[in-house]
Amino acid sequence: MKIPFSLTRQKLSKRWQWRGERARNARLTIVSQFHPPDFAATGQFIEELSRRLAERGLQNLVLTGQPGYAYHADRAERIEFLPNRCIRRTSISRFWPDRIRGRVVNSLLFCLRTLLRLLRQGRRGDLLLFTTEPAYLPVVGWFAHLLTRAPYVVVVYDLYPDIAVSLEVVPSHHPLVRLWRALQLRTFLAAEEIIVLSDTMQKHLYAHYSSISTPITVIANWADPEVIRPIPRQENWFVQRHGLNQQFTVLYSGNQGRCHDLITLLEAARHLRDHPSISFLLVGSGPQHRELVNKARLWQLSNLRFLPYQEADALPALLASADLAVVSLKAAAEGQVAPSKLYGHLAAASPVAAICDPSSYLRNEILRAGCGAAFSSGESEPLAAWILQLSEDRGLARELGAAGRRHLLATATPSLAIQAYAELLARHLPLDIKSYAQPVLEDALPLPEPSPRGAASPSSRPCPP
Repeated sequence: MKIPFSLTRQKLSKRWQWRGERARNARLTIVSQFHPPDFAATGQFIEELSRRLAERGLQNLVLTGQPGYAYHADRAERIEFLPNRCIRRTSISRFWPDRIRGRVVNSLLFCLRTLLRLLRQGRRGDLLLFTTEPAYLPVVGWFAHLLTRAPYVVVVYDLYPDIAVSLEVVPSHHPLVRLWRALQLRTFLAAEEIIVLSDTMQKHLYAHYSSISTPITVIANWADPEVIRPIPRQENWFVQRHGLNQQFTVLYSGNQGRCHDLITLLEAARHLRDHPSISFLLVGSGPQHRELVNKARLWQLSNLRFLPYQEADALPALLASADLAVVSLKAAAEGQVAPSKLYGHLAAASPVAAICDPSSYLRNEILRAGCGAAFSSGESEPLAAWILQLSEDRGLARELGAAGRRHLLATATPSLAIQAYAELLARHLPLDIKSYAQPVLEDALPLPEPSPRGAASPSSRPCPP
C-alpha cells in the first residue's frame, strides 16, 4: 500500500517542527507502558497529565507501548505529534498479553526498549518521569541516570515487591525480593522527587526505606467533574440498557485483584438476597473474578450480576448508575496501593462504602467528605444494614452523594492536581540547558518547598485538607 506523498510531507513537517521546539525548550519525558486506547487506569491518568501539561506550555514526550488491554484496538499509531507533545509507542511488548508470564515478558521487553531509547536521547536536557507501570520501570530510570545523568521523578502507583510480600505471594527473604528492594532503594535515592498517591503510602515508604532522603510528595489522583457527573436515571442509557431503573444499585467497578476485599461485599449481598429492590453489580475482572463467580453461584445470589470491563466512553454513565459505590482495599495492602476509583464515584455524586483498614486513607477521605461510611473486612452485616438503610432513605443517599461531589470539587479536580504536578516538575526541569514556556506556571500559587523528611505537610498536597 502506497502512502500518499502529501501525508508523508505532513508527517515530516510535524517531526521537524517538534525537533525544532525540542531544541529550544526544556522537555518532560513520561514513561509508562500503558496509554489509551488501553483501558488501564494508569494510562488514562498519564494521558490526561500529558495533555494538560502540554496545554500549560510544557512540551512532553510519552514513551509507551502498543495496546494490550483495549477492546477493539489492538494497534495504535506508532508515533503521534500533537500540540506540545509527542506519543511514541513500541510494539515490542505484545507477546501473550492475556497470560501472566506473557505480561511479565512484555514488561521486561518494554523496559529494555525504553532504556535503549533513553540512552539515545538522555543527554538532551529532558526531565524524566517514570511510573510504576510496570512495577520495575523506575529501575530503568536509575540506570538511565547512571549512564546519562538525566534527572528523573518517580510516580508510585503500586509499590512492589512490598505488595507481593504483604499478600504472601512471595516471602520477604526471597532472593528476588531482596535484589528488587536493593535496586529500588537506589532508584529512590537517586530520584529528584517521589510522588505518591496517599499519606499512608508516604508513611510506608519512610518506614520501610528508612535511608530515603529524597523528598516524597503526596499528589492524589483526580476525576474530571465536567466529564463524570450525576445523570438522572431516566436519562442514563446504562441504567436503561441493564434494567436498573427500579433497583437500588450497589456498584463495584474496577479491578477484582488480590488487594481488594470483595468477599465482604458478596457476604453483604448474601444477607440482602431477600430484598428484591436491592441489586449488586460488579463490573470488571481480575485474579479474584473466578472465585467471586463461583461463590455467587454457590450462594445462589440472584441479586448479584457480573459485567466485563466497559469501554472508556461508557464510564460516566456506568458510574452515575450507582445508588451506592463500593471501594475496597485489604489491610495488608494499605500504603502500597491507592485505588483511584474513589474520585470517579465522588464526581458522580454517589455515596461511598469503603471496605478497608481503620487506618486507611480511604476511611479518612470519606470522613473528610462526609459522603459515606467505612467498614472493616468481615463486617458484612453492618455493611448490609447500612445498604438497607440507604435503600429506604433515598434522600440521605442523595445528601451523601452531593457532599462527596462538593469534596471532589474542592480537593481533587484535574486543575488542582495538574497544578501540583506543574509546580513540582518546575523545581526539577534542567533550565540551565533550555528554557520552557512560561504558561506552565500561569496563575500558579507560590511554589512550596518540598516537605521535610517524614513530615506529611499540607503544602505537599494539591490543596489543604
